[in-house]
Amino acid sequence: MAAVPLFKGLSAAQLDGLARAFPRRSYAAGQTIFREGEPAEGFYILLSGRLKIYKLSMEGKEQILHIIEPGEPFAEVALFSETTFPAYAEAIRESEVMFFSRKAFQQLIRDDPSIIMNMLAILSQRLKYFTRLVEDLSLKEVPQRLAAYLLFLADREGSQQVSLGISKGQLASLLGTIPETLSRITTRMAGGGLIEMQGRRIRIIDRDGLQALAEGMRGL
Repeated sequence: MAAVPLFKGLSAAQLDGLARAFPRRSYAAGQTIFREGEPAEGFYILLSGRLKIYKLSMEGKEQILHIIEPGEPFAEVALFSETTFPAYAEAIRESEVMFFSRKAFQQLIRDDPSIIMNMLAILSQRLKYFTRLVEDLSLKEVPQRLAAYLLFLADREGSQQVSLGISKGQLASLLGTIPETLSRITTRMAGGGLIEMQGRRIRIIDRDGLQALAEGMRGL
């Protein structure tokens, strides 16, 4: 709980109270947390595991919007209006979440207004992420999207060796492509000396080159 950014600044006693007051729910890999169109009665925080937020087209094609990592809140739309979930949430691996009903969280904010400032900071970062996602999917080619995503992971993990944490098919969905295309691009990146493949881990060899590719300043 102390590692969750939303609860930054809370005392040990407050964190203990939260842990006792709000229910935890466990989900197996592949299990759905909520579906698009279902009533949104509250939001969640991922405590352990990994989730995907995604949309489905009329033809059933999946587009992953975001991979949720431990400590991240999701479905925050439920806090601000009585509405429905705008997307699907599914566990990628065995996961545990904490659920906050709208009414209970509103009371929590009244007791400690600093929490809403933490939430606004998180929502600001999420907005920046989705703005970049829309830009990448509409304006960039797949090699640029992959290069930008690898740099994003490197910055988040503070290392030039990053863990994808998701399958090739899920990564392809996140980047708006298909696994076969993704495989060809990663092979060309490795052959060009930009990255080194190590299973689901990728080591960035030439960060400047990868940055140039992400910005469209060079090709593969």
